[in-house]
Amino acid sequence: MTTGIMRKKPFKRAKEGGVEDHYLDLGDMRFDDGPAGAAAAGGRATVRVAEIYRYEDLGNLTENLYANNILIVDYESIANDEPTLKRIIADLKAVAQDTGGDVAGIGKHMLIATPGGIAVDRNKIKGSY
Repeated sequence: MTTGIMRKKPFKRAKEGGVEDHYLDLGDMRFDDGPAGAAAAGGRATVRVAEIYRYEDLGNLTENLYANNILIVDYESIANDEPTLKRIIADLKAVAQDTGGDVAGIGKHMLIATPGGIAVDRNKIKGSY
């Protein structure tokens, strides 16, 4: 008895005497037309997760942006200190603008800051119900 849906095996090997399948290792491939940010600097971007407890912690975060890293920042510990939070967000936006990057909120107490060549899409991808 069949279920009505037949699934093909996408990587089926050829039988003996047949043509052998060839596989590409995508990790070894290099593309010249990639994004400007980390690829142009000769390095790879890293996603870094950070927590910020006071304004003075911002220096370490901005260094990461200038090093072409993507930051996911948890600011829950200073969420009630509105002047400090506004100052931190303004400085992160200035660094993102300086590097050609972006800053956006991604949760209740989380934001993402990206270096040059990487934009944040503000539209959520929604799953089906």
